[in-house]
Amino acid sequence: MSETTVYLDNAATTRISDSVLDAMLPWIKEGYGNASSIYSLGRRSAIALSKARAACAEVLGCKTREIFFTSGGTESDNTAVFSAARAGREQGKLHIITSAIEHHAILEPLKRLEREGFRVTRLPVYDDGIVRTADLEAALTPETALVTIMAANNEIGTIQPTAELGAICAEHGVLFHTDAVQAFGSIPLDLRSTDMMSVSGHKLHAPKGVGLLYVKETVPLHPYILGGAQQSGKRAGTENIAGIVGLAQAMSDAAEGMEAKNAKLLPLRERLISELSALPGTRLNGSREHRLASNVNFSFAGHEGETLVLKLDLQGIAVSSGSACASGSLDPSHVLTALGLSHDEARSSVRITMSKYTEPGDIDALISALAGIIK
Repeated sequence: MSETTVYLDNAATTRISDSVLDAMLPWIKEGYGNASSIYSLGRRSAIALSKARAACAEVLGCKTREIFFTSGGTESDNTAVFSAARAGREQGKLHIITSAIEHHAILEPLKRLEREGFRVTRLPVYDDGIVRTADLEAALTPETALVTIMAANNEIGTIQPTAELGAICAEHGVLFHTDAVQAFGSIPLDLRSTDMMSVSGHKLHAPKGVGLLYVKETVPLHPYILGGAQQSGKRAGTENIAGIVGLAQAMSDAAEGMEAKNAKLLPLRERLISELSALPGTRLNGSREHRLASNVNFSFAGHEGETLVLKLDLQGIAVSSGSACASGSLDPSHVLTALGLSHDEARSSVRITMSKYTEPGDIDALISALAGIIK
């Protein structure tokens, strides 16, 4: 196995940036106090926590009391779903709407809620991977407690019309949550029609194990993790100060650098799509236009996606055959089958995801390697 020299699996995780590491180090080494403690070491941590929360709020354009730090996107998604479900049950509303291509951090909680009496509608996404506003309008009922649609898909990178979807929910008095784990820092996000939003640090060059959930102050948040009075009693547990400081730095960096990053990655994405499309038996999965600048997902007829991943790894190139959270599963991607791909087509897919650190030479190496394997 070769040492990885070309890393193109940034939808799975990103490397920590220098600015984030520099921001975190003092809180790993010297500033280790518990933010709930009243002595000076603890108070310094509490101040750092408050400053980080303010920085995140400034980036999102919301109030500090609307931000709750979590262990990452999965916890944020779970919290949003279960909190909205509890509120819905109290009002006699037992219907939830989602899309067929959500992350498992949404789909698995919804399966549990179905076993507990909720009805779940999974909206189709068609061959371009995009939810239609008309389908949402048709699915809403007086019993709908929550609509949860991701802003951008983690496997195929398609961007959903969340502003329009959220506005429809607002008109009907229905809570709207969006999983923005892949979208934040890559596309503009409008909170005006969003009640809850999930963000994860390790997709933004911050460390693993930290994220946040934005909750509009008018929306009740029922605690998902109990056992302490931290974060206004809404999320128990000693705060990960170093991780939270790193998340705040990463979010600020991502917001400031979004335009430059997309200007760099869009030509690389288009080159990838054009050159890989010229290889025999290839298919681009999802809309070419309405997708993240960092994401390309192809199926290669006659090839197993995992075999391609391993062959590329032998040449020092890291890509993915789908969502990292589903790695090791023998089942085809639910995202790709929702586009209409057969099981064989879905299992022949490769996901290539870039970051601000990706260079043209990385794309040269990937195209050359894939072309040699496919031909």
